[in-house]
Amino acid sequence: MSENKILIIEDDTDIREGVKLILTSEGYTVDEAENGLIGLEKIDDRTDLVILDVMMPGISGIQTCKKIREFSNVPVLFLTAKSGESDKLMGLMAGGDDYLPKPFSYAELLGRVKALLRRYKVYQGKAETGDDGAILESGEIRLDTSSMEVTVNGKAVELTDLEYRILTLFLSYPKKVFSAQNLYESVWQEPYLYTSNGTVMVHIRNLRTKIEKNPEDPVHIKTVWGKGYRFE
Repeated sequence: MSENKILIIEDDTDIREGVKLILTSEGYTVDEAENGLIGLEKIDDRTDLVILDVMMPGISGIQTCKKIREFSNVPVLFLTAKSGESDKLMGLMAGGDDYLPKPFSYAELLGRVKALLRRYKVYQGKAETGDDGAILESGEIRLDTSSMEVTVNGKAVELTDLEYRILTLFLSYPKKVFSAQNLYESVWQEPYLYTSNGTVMVHIRNLRTKIEKNPEDPVHIKTVWGKGYRFE
């Protein structure tokens, strides 16, 4: 029996109950909320994943995700009837980790859920990583792989698991140019598709806002036009 706790925030009762049935049959502990406000009240330090509908009355999924990011780095999987690239990027910019358009298959949902939970377990130290720990530093940025703590100028910075993985990769190979495909396949550990470029771009943007003094003129994460990104 899995100990993972998943919260579904979805206003459509049929979809919410269907997703719950799929997840409970796999051994997950599942809680539900029919709107964003109720969902925000139910998130606590035992929540391992939030499945969040984008289009909801009252507070939207995008707004709900932004509020979640004010107090938690729990992974967020968006469910939406919109499958356009701009809608996907909007969700990622709000702090979402992945995006699943409706209708979706059971296998596709479970695949996304398991991938997000696996990454989150490692990031939170809830699974053995085999890493004895190391300190990675560059200027004012310091990353401790044993505690998974990141500081900038001595101040702790809260990163999502994907942002942490990207930064770890950059700090491990300074000055190496990573293409969007390199980053996606190394961090997300999934095959790269054309639309994956936007996903990488948004996460780089979010990471810059957290570690760069001026995200619009970054000192560390440089864009190498036509090639990818380099950390200095």
